[in-house]
Amino acid sequence: MNSTHDNPAPDLSLMDLFRIEVENHSRVLETDLVKVEADPTPTRIEPLMRAAHSIKGAARIVGLDRGVTLAHAMEDVLSAAQHGKLKLISEHIDLLLRGNDVYKHLATFEPSAIPAQLEQSMATIQEVTRELRAILEGGQSASAAPPVPQPAGSAAPPTPEQKSTTLATAAASDHEKTDDSFVRVQAASLNRLMGLAGESLVQAKSLPAFSSAFLRIKTAQQDLHATLENVAQSQASEGSTEEIRLKLNESLGQSNQVSLLIAKQIEQLGLYAQRMEYLSNRLYDEVIASRMRPFTDGVHGFPRMVRDLARQQGKQVNFHIEGEETRVDRDILEMLEAPLTHLLRNAVDHGMELPQERSQSGKPADGTLVVEARHGGGMLQILVKDDGRGIDPESLRRQVVAKNYVTQEMADNLTQPELIDFLFLPGFSTSEKVTELSGRGVGLDVVQNMVNQVGGSVRVESQAGAGTTFYLQLPLTLSVLRALLVDIDGELYAISLARVDRLFHLAPADLQILEDRQFCLMDKEPVGIIHGRQVLQLPGSGTATARLAIMVISDRMNRYGLVVDRFVGQRELVVLPLDQRLGKIPNVGAGAIMDDGTPILILDVDDMVRSIDKLLTHGKLARVGGGTEARVAARKHVLVVDDSLTVREVERKLLEHRGYEVSVAVDGMDGWNTLQTGKADLVISDIDMPRMNGIELVRRIKQSPHLSQLPVMIVSYKDREEDRLAGLEAGANYYLTKSSFHDETLLKVVQDLIGEP
Repeated sequence: MNSTHDNPAPDLSLMDLFRIEVENHSRVLETDLVKVEADPTPTRIEPLMRAAHSIKGAARIVGLDRGVTLAHAMEDVLSAAQHGKLKLISEHIDLLLRGNDVYKHLATFEPSAIPAQLEQSMATIQEVTRELRAILEGGQSASAAPPVPQPAGSAAPPTPEQKSTTLATAAASDHEKTDDSFVRVQAASLNRLMGLAGESLVQAKSLPAFSSAFLRIKTAQQDLHATLENVAQSQASEGSTEEIRLKLNESLGQSNQVSLLIAKQIEQLGLYAQRMEYLSNRLYDEVIASRMRPFTDGVHGFPRMVRDLARQQGKQVNFHIEGEETRVDRDILEMLEAPLTHLLRNAVDHGMELPQERSQSGKPADGTLVVEARHGGGMLQILVKDDGRGIDPESLRRQVVAKNYVTQEMADNLTQPELIDFLFLPGFSTSEKVTELSGRGVGLDVVQNMVNQVGGSVRVESQAGAGTTFYLQLPLTLSVLRALLVDIDGELYAISLARVDRLFHLAPADLQILEDRQFCLMDKEPVGIIHGRQVLQLPGSGTATARLAIMVISDRMNRYGLVVDRFVGQRELVVLPLDQRLGKIPNVGAGAIMDDGTPILILDVDDMVRSIDKLLTHGKLARVGGGTEARVAARKHVLVVDDSLTVREVERKLLEHRGYEVSVAVDGMDGWNTLQTGKADLVISDIDMPRMNGIELVRRIKQSPHLSQLPVMIVSYKDREEDRLAGLEAGANYYLTKSSFHDETLLKVVQDLIGEP
């Protein structure tokens, strides 16, 4: 048989068609070969035989003889199985899958590189072909020898036109001709079309505004007509000249004509607006539909993966995909591959027991693993369920303590949902040993990150001994966002409803303060409060308000209450990605256009949570409620540095009650960093603190060119004379012992050093 090098280089356009054919048919082979292993009926085998036949024909047309040889052997084995001459067993399926891997690998390369890649696979092709022929020799009678593929050189090579016709005919023969044919469109073109459809819808919805304007014109015209009538009546009673009466009557007639014209135009504009909105909605819906793909397009490789993993570990797993035709946004479908892969590998490795273990537990030897996709509540719902050993809460509790996440006392009080949350931490693994599949610190944070990225949620239910179920709730499409609109400093902003934990109103007097930070209690847990204006770095100032509008947002680890000026309502927005040339804009994820054409920014929740964390770290939070934000800047500012929460709170309350603005730091290093990013009129510091003690902090302050004049008071339990001298020698302006100071003593010293607040 002639090698590929013996033939002229194939036409690249034909090779591109060949790559498409191989991609489609190898996908069918990989998915359905796994199904045939469990149900080797002729009706299931027949599509596989046809797929191998199509690959063989396409390879022959473009002159890839090695591709012909392997596909022919696969076709013969499948044909023998279809006609009852061969019973397919797991080893046969393994071999057919190995052969299909060659074609699946080819489909990942550019057309021009396919011939060279096929040559590099020569050893695998020869080995798999030889073993497939051996199966036929053992499973068929001597008279039923497999056909030998026709050498490419035995007939005159077809012309390029004949090749195109033959390849197109072969492709058409393997697919039933229906109206649901497919064409390939570049993703960028589809995105632009999506944007144009969204703009068209926005413009169509703006037409009613023109109708409203016409109605106002009609009202004004009616008023003008009434005025003319009054003038005409007045002139008639006063005995005006005939010429004036004729002019007035002529004006009234023209006014009537204008009124009729306006009424007709309003009616026509209303009908036009209805038609345009209807067509724009249809266009928009069709473009959205063009972005949707069946769920099966994104999971075709999972049956093979689950089968191989189960066989490697000696487990028996029945894998089912439900809702294969459920439509999923193509971007979400691509993003689902990594988290679903991780969940399925976890289910086989961690969840599924060995057959003997299952039998001893009274379960069927074969485990069941299900992936399901469905639409519900305006969201895409993905379910991954197994009937394995489940999550043992006590074992998980021990691992959480062993990894120093919480103390034993805290772990004993954690509920099962709280324990399961630890599984989503980066690097957390429940595997006791490192294997190819487990224990490498690649945890469920992969799933959590993807869900957060698209604005969804994930929930886990597990029962020890009965299995585990993961529920992923995702938006139907990334092109349309169900959003909450909020007003912050006179501007509208949108935020994904899926990322809003709760909305409520609260009186400023109900806010509490700890560590110089405002918070409220929600579900008996403290939630830090910060104004959205400060997070977005807007220039506006706070005003007194009777009720605060608070929106609670969170990531997996943190939860905060964001104060906004008002809640505007819910909207469905067409998401418009920001120009890449702008780079990453802090706290902003995308843009959108309102129905009236007003642009609006869509906030990035995860980025906002990070911004709040940063503000908390630097201790620069402004107060919210009661207009205090505007008054804070005018007060004297005292920085309290102490590693004792109790001491910090006592000093803070004393000073704030007197009218000083107070911020706190947990040790000397924290205090020094705070001074680099903010302004203080006085520092009150302890001595014994971690990272940097008070003496070193005082010394750094006094040696700093821009801080050397800053007054510093030391308040310490150390009351020995040498301790007091050490503090004063370092540069402290006053030394006060905690055992002797009382309210007025501390306040009097502060007043002496920096004056009234």
